[in-house]
Amino acid sequence: MRVGLVSDNQLVKKDIRPCPAKGTKEEVLHQLEEQIAQLMNSEVTSIGVGVPSVVDCIKGIVYNVANIPSWDEVHLKALLEERFGIPVQVNNDANCFALGVWNFGEGQESGCSELPLRSPKNMVGLTMGTGIGAGIIIDGHLYNGLNTCAGEIGSLPFKDADYEFYCSSRFFTHCHGETGKTFHERAIAGDEHAKEVWREFGSNVGELIKAVMFTFAPDSIIIGGGIASAFQLFEESMKETIASFPYPANVRETRIAPSTLADAALLGASTLI
Repeated sequence: MRVGLVSDNQLVKKDIRPCPAKGTKEEVLHQLEEQIAQLMNSEVTSIGVGVPSVVDCIKGIVYNVANIPSWDEVHLKALLEERFGIPVQVNNDANCFALGVWNFGEGQESGCSELPLRSPKNMVGLTMGTGIGAGIIIDGHLYNGLNTCAGEIGSLPFKDADYEFYCSSRFFTHCHGETGKTFHERAIAGDEHAKEVWREFGSNVGELIKAVMFTFAPDSIIIGGGIASAFQLFEESMKETIASFPYPANVRETRIAPSTLADAALLGASTLI
């Protein structure tokens, strides 16, 4: 769990602790409240929360949180407002990542360096780690869909499973028997087999990017999450796959890049209110 104190659009302090994911609903909530309390002061006016789940963002109800079985239904907005006495807004964590990228600079850049500067209005923020998440910015505004379900691109069918299976850390552990971190270290050290695994991964990601381009045709696709740090290892094969997209102008003009914004999701959550 990551909790940050944001002031004047700057992350001034943060607290990071392992999540008691197998704990009871109350145990997980208690730790979250404890971490918030560590950073709380009289000048804090609101709380924004990003959760890896389906969220009723009007009522602030969280459903079926990924990897936290006990959080099948948590009225998080009401609980935190009762505890801290200030407004609370809850949304999906990938949406918070997209908001952070969009509001703090990366989503506003031109799609391609050799093209004239324009004012992009549409962006997809992809998070790739233990799973796949996506936040969608349309005409400069976050698109949630019903219960923040817009952007569940990882669940679309791909090969014999879905994109999440082949474009997240699951690809490495289930298809090749080692973690993505291990393959990253081996590839950086020059291991040719590891490099080839990353090339295969990049081809999968290229197909995912094409699905995003077919569906949303955004100005920018920004990749975040733990796997983004290995972008250089899969960029080439990703772009080779994207080259088969049937609309070459969109291939040229769509900016596809890893996020360089630290704590994008925390910053994005701070803009929810």
